[in-house]
Amino acid sequence: MPSLSPSLRFVVDYAAYVAVRLLVCLVQALPLHRCELLARQLGWFCWEVLRFRRQVVEENLAIAFPPAGASQRAQLGLAMWQHLLLMLMEIAHAPRKLKRTTWRRYSRLPSSREMLVRLVDPRPTVIISGHLGNFEIGGYLLALHGFPTHTVARPLDNPFLDRYVNAFRSSTGQYMLSKQGSGGQITEVLHAGGTLVLLGDQFAGPKGCWVEFFGRPASTHKAVSVFTLGSAAPTAVTAAVRREGPLTIEMQVADIIDPQQEDFSLHTIPLLTTWYTQHLEDLIRTAPEQYWWVHRRWKGHPDQRRQRQTRKSPAA
Repeated sequence: MPSLSPSLRFVVDYAAYVAVRLLVCLVQALPLHRCELLARQLGWFCWEVLRFRRQVVEENLAIAFPPAGASQRAQLGLAMWQHLLLMLMEIAHAPRKLKRTTWRRYSRLPSSREMLVRLVDPRPTVIISGHLGNFEIGGYLLALHGFPTHTVARPLDNPFLDRYVNAFRSSTGQYMLSKQGSGGQITEVLHAGGTLVLLGDQFAGPKGCWVEFFGRPASTHKAVSVFTLGSAAPTAVTAAVRREGPLTIEMQVADIIDPQQEDFSLHTIPLLTTWYTQHLEDLIRTAPEQYWWVHRRWKGHPDQRRQRQTRKSPAA
């Protein structure tokens, strides 16, 4: 497909931005309970009629929950789409609903004590999360409580939407770092004792660190562990999971480790990657309908990389 000219790309991107802003206005005009009903109906439409990425979702669920039957996996797939749409509506309502004087109505921090100790420590902190629950609201809430964070993420292709989304993220003190070329900025954040937030469940290609995820090897980015080991930063595995209804977010902490403790034993990238991947899996199992099964987490196999290296060796 031929690429669009710069002028046409500008028009297309701006039109998409205007459409999104209009949809956000519409969602904000609805009460939250109406948004929940709308998300259920639209989720059913995406799953049953449009069948968006249905094959990918079903394949992923079959890998993660092999004992589950087809009907049970279909229920999970439908619930996932309803969650994703409600998540977007929660984000639209967050600037009006979630404030320092009202956050207790919508969120809970059951494991806050140990986490707060780490966040007020002058040493850097690394927080590892995944595509579980409403991770956008999780970062928003953390900054709302007075703990600014720096999150590594890929910029959106649409520059207008990218600025709009980042304005929401940074409104309480959550700052975004580009996934590419931000090594120097990340080093500065860690040296200054800042808080770095990373998603630890993204496919890293054949050169990633292969660890078990729901019983099958999955390629994981090595940099996530490198930041912890390189800066000796206390590291937590967390998730912002919805509980009773819209915007009822519970900030869960699966585990926290400190590389400077005497009993610390995760001194290599594979060990540390296995540790946080297992905890992410445990969190996902508590609310599987709130996980992004739409992306291909399991692609390729570590043996394929070895085979390619073997084929290249004679030529080298």
